[in-house]
Amino acid sequence: ANRLEASEIALGCMRITGLKGTDEVRELVDTAMDQGINFFDHADIYGNGESEHIFGEAIKGIPREKMIVQTKCGIRPGLCYDFSKEHILESVDKSLKRLNMDYVDILLLHRPDTLMEPEEVAEAFDILEKEGKVRYFGVSNQNPGQIELLKKYCKQPIIINQLQFGPAHAQMIDSGIYANMDEGIDHDGDILNYCRLNDITIQPWSTIRSSLSEDTFIDNPKYPKLNEQLDKLADKYNVSKVAIVTAWILRHPAQMQPIAGTTSIKNMLDTIKGVEVKLTREEWYAIY
Repeated sequence: ANRLEASEIALGCMRITGLKGTDEVRELVDTAMDQGINFFDHADIYGNGESEHIFGEAIKGIPREKMIVQTKCGIRPGLCYDFSKEHILESVDKSLKRLNMDYVDILLLHRPDTLMEPEEVAEAFDILEKEGKVRYFGVSNQNPGQIELLKKYCKQPIIINQLQFGPAHAQMIDSGIYANMDEGIDHDGDILNYCRLNDITIQPWSTIRSSLSEDTFIDNPKYPKLNEQLDKLADKYNVSKVAIVTAWILRHPAQMQPIAGTTSIKNMLDTIKGVEVKLTREEWYAIY
């Protein structure tokens, strides 16, 4: 009954501070919504809070219930992680103020904090839920053990796990394919199947990169074979290579929700076209 009706693709708002003012941000949001995207991904750390602030200014006049807004907390400047009750509550209040909102639909814990005390997280979640400031909860970049530890104390279900995933960063697939073989390295405790078994939606980020520090693999001479496959399929389906990457992620039965972290309207529209493309098994594995 209380499921979120979310679009297949989310718009990632990390880089919107690179746009020229609120008008450009508004145009990006309006175009996204015209195309059926109703899900917007934020974090308190993006642009040191400026991304949330400019978004809050830009969306004035859009009915709140037409959007699903997600933000994250837990990374403090200087790469210190902080899942203390006090920090979570303070972060959400600041995010809501910047976003100009009474509530966010979803709050994610941003990366794991090894010093986390799960009892404190549970207390924070209870307060946020009771005060109506957060409706649903999730995590990012966490493995099954970390999520189980949270679940032992938190009564709210964990509904999302944001993980890096794409054709050049597919360790989640590797660990299953190479099970019990020499190449088999299980980096993540079989997070892919764990999420499917526990009704946790995986949100892939940085889908067209192999790592955070590297540029995209699209048209990158370091990835000749991958680009060859993408070219072939882009021609066949008459879409861009970015759309093929989207189609590749959506073809997986885990029903992932990729995050399009783009500030370019053209890139966003290219990405969205991948929703229409249904790759065959052979095509999926050829890209893999």
